[in-house]
Amino acid sequence: MWIRSTMAYRTSFALTVLGNFLVTGLDFVAIMIMFWHTDVLGGFAVAEVALLYGTASASLGLADLTMGSASRLGRRVRDGTLDTLLVRPVPVIAQVAADRFALRRLGRVSQALLVLVWALSSLEVAWTPVKALLLPVTVLSGAAIFGALMVAGAGFQFLAQDAAEVQNSFTYGGNTMLQYPPTIFAKDLVRGVTFIVPLAFVNWLPALRILDRQDPLGLPGWLDFAGPVVAVGCCFLAGLAWRAGLRSYRSTGS
Repeated sequence: MWIRSTMAYRTSFALTVLGNFLVTGLDFVAIMIMFWHTDVLGGFAVAEVALLYGTASASLGLADLTMGSASRLGRRVRDGTLDTLLVRPVPVIAQVAADRFALRRLGRVSQALLVLVWALSSLEVAWTPVKALLLPVTVLSGAAIFGALMVAGAGFQFLAQDAAEVQNSFTYGGNTMLQYPPTIFAKDLVRGVTFIVPLAFVNWLPALRILDRQDPLGLPGWLDFAGPVVAVGCCFLAGLAWRAGLRSYRSTGS
C-alpha cells in the first residue's frame, strides 16, 4: 500500500530519492575533504576508506529500508495505536516493518553502492574466490546486524517509549564510526564494538581481510569470516528482546 501510494506521484518520489541520495552522500563528502589535506588516515588511503564507507552504508541502507520504521514504535506505544496491530492476523514485527514503508531510502543504498564500486575499481586487491564471496556476504550480514539492533531497540521502546535516539546511536552512530579505519580509534573502543556490540563484524574485520591488513587487536583470522554467524546470533537475541517487550505491553492504560 505504501509503495503504491509513493509511486502515485513519481516526480515527487524521484525528488525524494535524489534528496536522500544527496543528503546521505554528505558523509562521504566530509571524508573527501579530509583527504584533500592528507594522503592517509590511520594508515588507510582514500580508496580503502571508501571501501569501509561503501560496505557500512550499504548495510545500514538495506536495514533502514526494511526495518527503519521500527524507530517509530515508541509513538505507537504512547498513543495506544499499537493495539490495532495486535488484532490483525499478521505478525506485529512485520506490520511494524511495513508501517509507512519509505522507498525513498533506496537513495542511501544506491549512493553507498556507487562509492563501493568506485572503491573497488580504485583498489589493487589480490582477488580470490573467497574474497569475492566475502564482499556481498559482508554487506548482507552487516544489514542483518543493523536490522537486529533496530528490532532490539524497538523492543526496548516498549519500556522506555522515547528511546528512538538510543537506538539511533548504535545504528546511525555505529555506521558513522565504521566508515573510518579502526586504527584511528582507541583499542578499548574497538574491543567494545567487537565483543559487546559486535559492529566490527559489519565491515571492519572482513574489510581488513579483503585489504590484506592486520587486525589492530590481533584476533584470530577466522573471525574475519564470522559475520554471518554473528548476524544470526544478533537476530536471535533481538527476537528475544522483541518478544519480551511485546509481552510486557499493556496499552496506554486509559
